[in-house]
Amino acid sequence: MTALQQIDALMKERRLAEAGDLASLLAETHPANPDGWRRLGRVQEASGDFDGMLVSFQKVTELAGDDLHAHLKVAQALIQKGDLEAATAELNRLRVLAWDDSYLLLHVGQLYTHLAIYDLAYECFARSVELAPTDAQALYNLATAATAVGRLEEALALFDQVISLKPDDYDAYYNRATLRKWTRQENHIAEMEGLLKSGVPDMKGAVQLFYALSKEYEDLGEPGPSFAHLRRGADLRASMMAYHVSTDTDAMADIERVFGADFFEAGVARSDEPGPIFIVGLPRTGTTLVDRILSSHSSVASLGEIHDFAQSLMRHAGAAKNKTDLIEKSAELDFKALGDAYLASTAARGQPEAFLVDKTPANFLYLGLIARALPNARIIHLTRNPMDSCFAIYKTLFRLGYPYSYRLEDLADYYVAYHKLMVHWHTMMPGRILDISYEGLIADTEGHVRAMLDHCGLPFEEACLSFHKNTSASATASAAQVRQPIYASSIGRWKDHAEGLAPLKARLEAHGVAL
Repeated sequence: MTALQQIDALMKERRLAEAGDLASLLAETHPANPDGWRRLGRVQEASGDFDGMLVSFQKVTELAGDDLHAHLKVAQALIQKGDLEAATAELNRLRVLAWDDSYLLLHVGQLYTHLAIYDLAYECFARSVELAPTDAQALYNLATAATAVGRLEEALALFDQVISLKPDDYDAYYNRATLRKWTRQENHIAEMEGLLKSGVPDMKGAVQLFYALSKEYEDLGEPGPSFAHLRRGADLRASMMAYHVSTDTDAMADIERVFGADFFEAGVARSDEPGPIFIVGLPRTGTTLVDRILSSHSSVASLGEIHDFAQSLMRHAGAAKNKTDLIEKSAELDFKALGDAYLASTAARGQPEAFLVDKTPANFLYLGLIARALPNARIIHLTRNPMDSCFAIYKTLFRLGYPYSYRLEDLADYYVAYHKLMVHWHTMMPGRILDISYEGLIADTEGHVRAMLDHCGLPFEEACLSFHKNTSASATASAAQVRQPIYASSIGRWKDHAEGLAPLKARLEAHGVAL
């Protein structure tokens, strides 16, 4: 067995330390051979050593400049390190070099998507489909990019093509269901019910069909079958996860303890200079709507849902034994360095506007750190009727994150902990956070828009009231809805399912949540 084969075998067995030692030796003894550096880079990637991974794959590109896969790995390593400016430059070069390679363009497009550069992701996926018009994966990726950039009819047609080519791509059924309101004349209910009856071989696929059916039944005004399918999908999804809501609720209690009166004793500096606008809260509470409204202003651009603050925090805090350890370490950081790292990261995304919106709902966890690290940050917190809020979360099949959303008792417990933490932040930082009620925003849009702009130090612009004409990309679960004028039909929607949601209501009331 050759040294390369030995490394491959060790990696397959997840014996990464031994594989790394052998790969390092191979790279040292044969420094002009790119194969050793490739193997070393793969081991470093698997081990989470992204600094080493970057060095190794950069060496491959020096020795074998035509190895476009190595260039792709360089871009991946730069993203993992948080050097988004260099990563974008590498992807821009690679997009040109890989223009005739459908497979590579798929991966380049996926990395652009990771960076929220949806227009270039769309360009890559469109070229990939041009090169491989019957490749279901290429068509699927183009459909998701088309959704993000607002080409919804095109996305629908593409998902239909995906399903035609690959009838077991159940994710395509769910994504298609979310793109418009279906009618009795036009829907996919019989098709999807038939698939379930004939048997879906994998649990994930069944979950996606249950959620898709729930959405289409809801569109048809049939709450009974809609909730029945939703409950089956959510129960099945929950059964596939090893999640305990206490890991999150305990962490929020730790945050409140660590970022208490002592942490805020010296006060929190505040600056009127232009800077980031954080839109926080729970998902499906109107955060995307507010993002679209604010980013319709001439001085504001949206970065979408990014993880730059959390990633900057992780890099500065270093290794932690557990969540509690990370929370305690984060209270002792160099806050200016943390803020500078975040600003450098967002600046690397290339938006020239003075105010950049970070619409990552879960940033509500970091508001104490955000206030200390970024004196010029504006914070807008979206609130919504607790039952409508929890139901909207429950009926959404999230691609990543929000594991508490599939059990009603978990939803209730998470909501209670989140609400308690937000009360704490308001107590510690009076006036720093602007609460915006989703229901209030619907009832008096202009008044609430003016309040938000005033909080950010921005003059009123009429364009903010025509947010649905905003052509910027959106890749959230609300991508289709935010391209419509404002509507009130989702207010009180939970009441259609009052019986099924009774355990949620009872649990919230038992914890003193005002409904």
